[in-house]
Amino acid sequence: MTSAAVPWPPALAGTPAVAVIERAISRGRLSHGLLLAGDDSGGLSDAAMALADRLLSRGSPRPSPYPPDRHPDCLQVRPSGKSRQITVDSVRELIGRINVSPSVSHYKVAVLHDADRMNASAANVFLKTLEEPPADTTLLLLTARPYALLPTIRSRVLHFRFTGLASSVSVGGWDAWLADYRSWLVRLGQGVGAGRAAAEGIFGLYGLAARFGAMLEKACVAEGARRKASLPEGLGDEELEAIEAEIASGLRLRMLSGIEKATRAHALQLLENGGGARRPLTASVDSLERAAGLLRVNLNGAAALEDFLLASLRIWTRR
Repeated sequence: MTSAAVPWPPALAGTPAVAVIERAISRGRLSHGLLLAGDDSGGLSDAAMALADRLLSRGSPRPSPYPPDRHPDCLQVRPSGKSRQITVDSVRELIGRINVSPSVSHYKVAVLHDADRMNASAANVFLKTLEEPPADTTLLLLTARPYALLPTIRSRVLHFRFTGLASSVSVGGWDAWLADYRSWLVRLGQGVGAGRAAAEGIFGLYGLAARFGAMLEKACVAEGARRKASLPEGLGDEELEAIEAEIASGLRLRMLSGIEKATRAHALQLLENGGGARRPLTASVDSLERAAGLLRVNLNGAAALEDFLLASLRIWTRR
């Protein structure tokens, strides 16, 4: 019997994936390694803690007296530093700890946050543990990019894709920014060939970029304060730095997703009005994907957005 106190995230409660996991736990047949993939690292962490709580409470008539993120038998590894890497030393330390008998529960759970951030050495060391997993231990790999993991790691874990975890962008002034972005696209379509019109197009571009950066900075501070309240105690400066970088990256990517939707809405309106928008839309989305890719390799966020807006200036301008 399992008695759990931590609920599943609302987006997952009652889903087939959760039902499969719950049933496997109750039968004692859950895989030793699970890959939890999803669109939001915070939501994945919440899901992992709900799962860990059920495993650590297994066989007990009462919920664990410890919350899972502070449970002695719940071991967690996070990326560290601005480069957000999981190092081989971190993985070796984790392996050393999971090979020790549990201290409170009958079970151990190891959680690798942003598992795709393992460098090559760390991934190869972790692979050996997956090949010969310790008894009574479940390894949870959390990632938004499962195919960035080694194929040999992916082949040794059970995959669960959790969708709908990402909340809407909580950024002050975001709706107004999107409205101004679409107005800027409309003006480009009206022609900015030379003179004052061309200058307005350029000034509008850099105004949007500056506002984007200011909104992102404020949103990161607010989200950082919210996340900090739920983080386990004792995290080092490098881990906190990596979490701050992940928050900024996650918010940027969500905002870019909002830009893509606004761009598609603009193109759809042009198509309804008989305008040719398919090629510009395709080129614009390609440019936005390039910006997202640049952000994943840690290019300066302002530079990536400016690159996209400059491309948009060329793509959407009617000369």
